[in-house]
Amino acid sequence: MILVERSAHVVAPVEVVWDVVQRAEQLPAWLAGVRAAEVLSGEGFGRRQLVQAGRGAAHEAEVIAYQEPTLIGWRERAKGAGARAEARTEIYVQLTADEEAGGTVVRLIVVRWPAGPVKAAMLRLGLRRVGADLEDSLARLTDLAAVG
Repeated sequence: MILVERSAHVVAPVEVVWDVVQRAEQLPAWLAGVRAAEVLSGEGFGRRQLVQAGRGAAHEAEVIAYQEPTLIGWRERAKGAGARAEARTEIYVQLTADEEAGGTVVRLIVVRWPAGPVKAAMLRLGLRRVGADLEDSLARLTDLAAVG
């Protein structure tokens, strides 16, 4: 298992940030590496969505954590030829009201279970890039939430 997390302060109320992060169609606007996303079925916990990465890979995802308005998490599994069932990624977005500073603390967490030791080694080599992507995502989310 490989875990990467970043957090940032967003000058917007929790409800405004929640409105952005909980909508699948908003993922490309703020989550780095996502080209397109659509809901396949359901709402809230158990919702199924299709997430397309910038490199063309498609991942079917299921919402596995949902506590409005503070937590959403989904599990992605690769689809298509050559996809390995044991490889998966979980992404969590945790929101906490920051009454002292005003706004919301956003915590992004990515947990990856690579398909075998070679993939694990490759992922470890790319941890800086994953961290940079999370930081970029937080900056984009900050801009989106500020617009409201």
